[in-house]
Amino acid sequence: MQYYSELEGKKVFTEDNIKIGTLKDIIFTPSDQAKVTKIVIKGVQKNSLILPISFVIKINKFIRIKKSFQITQLDENELFIRKNLLDKQIIDLAGNKVVRVNDVLLQESFTPKMEIKVSGVDVGWLGLMRRIKLEVLISRFLHKFGIIRASVFLSWGDIQPLDLLRGKIQLKKEEEKLDNLRPEDLADYLEQTNEKNIRRFLKILDQKRSVEVVSNLNINYQKDLFYHWKPEKCARMIQNMEPDKAVDALLTIAKKKRENVILLIEEKKRKILTNLISFSKTPIGKYMTPIFFTINSGATVKDAIQKIQTETLDFTFFATVYVVNNNNQLVGVCNLHELLIHSPETPIYKFMIQNLIVAKLATPIELVIRKIVRYHLPAIPIVNNNNLMLGIVTFDDVADIIAKKLFPSHA
Repeated sequence: MQYYSELEGKKVFTEDNIKIGTLKDIIFTPSDQAKVTKIVIKGVQKNSLILPISFVIKINKFIRIKKSFQITQLDENELFIRKNLLDKQIIDLAGNKVVRVNDVLLQESFTPKMEIKVSGVDVGWLGLMRRIKLEVLISRFLHKFGIIRASVFLSWGDIQPLDLLRGKIQLKKEEEKLDNLRPEDLADYLEQTNEKNIRRFLKILDQKRSVEVVSNLNINYQKDLFYHWKPEKCARMIQNMEPDKAVDALLTIAKKKRENVILLIEEKKRKILTNLISFSKTPIGKYMTPIFFTINSGATVKDAIQKIQTETLDFTFFATVYVVNNNNQLVGVCNLHELLIHSPETPIYKFMIQNLIVAKLATPIELVIRKIVRYHLPAIPIVNNNNLMLGIVTFDDVADIIAKKLFPSHA
């Protein structure tokens, strides 16, 4: 086995000892068996020559090639080790984290002919020291103090390229391992790369996973994605996002395109989003979500539990039962604990809290936050002048505002 850093810059001679140049890069196919296919030589005239690996005879103190070599070109799905892999970010699927490639380990075999594969990558600081020719010196220094440091090595089979620069590269599909990464974490990792690579990476995820990741991306990355996607793809993504996050994404799209996207969304979801967009012009609207649970005041505990079981499967937040009268007006609230401690036949109106804390669309967001914090509310209902519920604002919805007020230097 040899590291790429140990090969780079080696002199290249033909079998009859004619110097051709020095090794500039190595080309490989980024598949499960990442085979080296070509080498790149910096010629004596400073020109670059690409040679198939089949012309390489031996690699030791220098590189020996056949005298009857032929030059070739880079194929569509091939990558360079130095240009496309070194210093790039990868997702370590085994450790669920993003790491940086500091060196590349190559494995040789000679049966029946010489074959070289990318065996893995060194993501430790010793890999970086090796590249700047300080590994031996640093290792000796540490050894004097009884400190032994080994390279941090990842097998090629356990990593997922994140920032490879060629547009047509097919990334390895390892969904069962990617599923171990939370969507928020994966979004954070992807934000360390660029929009082009994010679009490429999303293609290997299924629709549900892709929606989760996009929903957690910074709004500027969402803006870039929706700018490049066609209206049909934008609509499919928006259709499956939570309403409040969908509205945030829609508002990043240019008005004419946004109108086209909304027309492509299923009618029920379209009405919700249209209302939320109109609400977004109010102090509260952009923080409000229209997903909440209501039950009639005459219903029993048993009725409420059955309704919860059938109607809240897709809820991402559920902490409060909102009680309404026959005119759908908000008349009370109860939490899940209160629901569970009463007998199944007890009517909800008997134990619901009638002293309601609510807000209106025109209520200043600072006042809403004050109410949430003062009364320890998981969410506050937003009602209109007729006391009909329009949505809720959760603690999570305003957490960023609270954080900025508490830690302004980190805003």
